[in-house]
Amino acid sequence: MTTIREFHKKSIDNPDAFWGEEAKLVDWHKPFSQVLDFSRPPFAKWFVGGETNLCYNAVDRHAEKRPNDRALVFISTETDQEVVYTFAELKAEVMRMAAIMQNLGVSKGDRVLLYMPMVAEAAFAMLACARIGAIHSVVFGGFASGSLATRIDDAEPVLIVSSDAGMRGGKAVPYKGLLDEAISLAEKKPAKVLMIDRGIDKGFNKVAGRDVDYASERAKVMDADVPVTWLESSDPSYILYTSGTTGKPKGVQRDTGGYAVALTSSIKHIFCGEAGETFFATSDIGWVVGHSYIVYGPLLAGMATIMYEGTPLRPDPGIWWQIVEKYKVSVMFSAPTAARVLKKHDTAYMHKYDLSSLRHLFLAGEPLDQPTHEWLMGELGLPVIDNYWQTETGWPMLSAMPGVEKTEIRFGTPSFPVYGYNLKIFREDGTICDPDEKGIVGILPPLPPGCLSTVWGDDDRFVSTYFTLFNEPQVYSSFDWGIADKDGYHYILGRTDDVINVAGHRLGTREIEEAIQGHAAIAEVAVVGVADKLKGQMPMAFAVVKNADSIATPELAAALEKEVMKKVDSSLGAIARPSHVHFISVLPKTRSGKLLRRTIQALAEGRDPGDLTTIEDPKALEQLQKALSAAQG
Repeated sequence: MTTIREFHKKSIDNPDAFWGEEAKLVDWHKPFSQVLDFSRPPFAKWFVGGETNLCYNAVDRHAEKRPNDRALVFISTETDQEVVYTFAELKAEVMRMAAIMQNLGVSKGDRVLLYMPMVAEAAFAMLACARIGAIHSVVFGGFASGSLATRIDDAEPVLIVSSDAGMRGGKAVPYKGLLDEAISLAEKKPAKVLMIDRGIDKGFNKVAGRDVDYASERAKVMDADVPVTWLESSDPSYILYTSGTTGKPKGVQRDTGGYAVALTSSIKHIFCGEAGETFFATSDIGWVVGHSYIVYGPLLAGMATIMYEGTPLRPDPGIWWQIVEKYKVSVMFSAPTAARVLKKHDTAYMHKYDLSSLRHLFLAGEPLDQPTHEWLMGELGLPVIDNYWQTETGWPMLSAMPGVEKTEIRFGTPSFPVYGYNLKIFREDGTICDPDEKGIVGILPPLPPGCLSTVWGDDDRFVSTYFTLFNEPQVYSSFDWGIADKDGYHYILGRTDDVINVAGHRLGTREIEEAIQGHAAIAEVAVVGVADKLKGQMPMAFAVVKNADSIATPELAAALEKEVMKKVDSSLGAIARPSHVHFISVLPKTRSGKLLRRTIQALAEGRDPGDLTTIEDPKALEQLQKALSAAQG
């Protein structure tokens, strides 16, 4: 049996042979003439000359062989809807959406911006764009008008597809007003807006001559038969703007053929999914996980995929496990934050349902702390696999790969470099770190298939942002600190720009969070560096406790704060001790579960936090401000 090390070595030593073999997992309309063109470093072109189509590989080829198998399962616990689409039905809906787009003037190479809730029509729209060779750009639903406007100006879409509203936690999140304002702010206004009216926001305004009703247009094209537009492998498939960008947005540009091969390969070797099975990723299409492992990856591999609108707690904390049982989910993908949310609730919800179909649970989005990893794996009794990647890479950089070799799962680590990634830990002078030596996680190019091919419209920015960490060698910088141990297991320690400089000492926020998380009373924590006149910066912690009674009085809260400080002292030394530990009941996060550390830092320093519309729970912001005010008062 091939080991992970051998598999990885082959991918690095002979990428042409390795990826030429993996490319057989997808269908090619025209064979490629060259596996890799790396004649213009750091730009890499994969499967040169080959023609294929993401929609064909994700939908048509399965519809031909297994038309009645489940393809897309839309579940909304917000609107109490549940709709199952077979591959044949999905193909029909995608062709209807494609026909509508063509009727509205969309053609190959045009951009279509999606500002959508987690509804089936969002998947139809993404796949329809892929079908006709249009380039989609999904912007997270509910994003602020100003931020949306900058993305409209950068992508210059001819069409925007949107909805009246989304739903979250039983509350409507109106989109149309935000969209109208964004278009009014944008200089490059779209010709048309295709509106999906869910009947949630009864009073949204329709702009005459621009806004078009989806249901009406769909009724005209029920028998649509839209042929596939074959694309050269390097033709762009989509643009996805990275979260947290300031100023001019940074659009990650993805290719077509490389992405198709990488995702299909990852389902086989990393996620161990099989055609006919069901994949459940709990993310949102506004983020890269939603692109790669809700819409494209599972369908490319012939799996059914679940598209879920709702929270992990509505109607109760057992809802995700109920879905696993009902649809016999074999692979599940979520985020560490979601696991920590569930950790605060009765574990009886996890054991109420038959989870025997579930073989693996994968987590990504931010580092998975050891206590949560250990708890989740113990409760589920199955492998819980942390993996590490970025919007830019499109698929995992570090992960266990049970489809290649079953290796020991160690808590708190995303394991090994994934095949195709020549990943190393670098010192700041460009040399490679020794085992257990902290450095910057980087990749020696070429980047493997599936990674960003450039920054949309700005090749110079692609190079200057990602490949100028060192003069020599040329390295893709992840902007994350990491450590690799002697056994090859990797640990992510947080962003390089989240480093706190305390009196000349460099401390990673991730390390302090790990220490605090080790206290039995703490469920979640975020640590940020806050400006300090004396020491430059000081760490400040915001923690969620497991039991509110433990901080029921100011005296109890003060006692717990001291205990947490001692925990940090014993783990990292007094230099890492936070200036304050603020106790709040919820941390500010995006809907996909990412902690908004920069927002926390800005508020802690009394600065403008910028766009706050991505915060899932407004109470988090109120509590943060209240805690900071109380400390200052």
